[in-house]
Amino acid sequence: MKSDEKLIIEPQKYSGETSIVSMRMPKEMLEKLDKIVLATGRTRNEILMMSIDFALERMEVKE
Repeated sequence: MKSDEKLIIEPQKYSGETSIVSMRMPKEMLEKLDKIVLATGRTRNEILMMSIDFALERMEVKE
């Protein structure tokens, strides 16, 4: 995996079936997330879903 890959945020909303998920995160991470939310006009949920999708597409599980 390249270390210089970026998550590009495009104006598109998820429209599939959803489920509610709760998580805890460090306060500093939440502050970074909120800065992105303010800069992009997206919701926390949208940014988190894009980030998780980005990670899942590039994730490798070592046995």
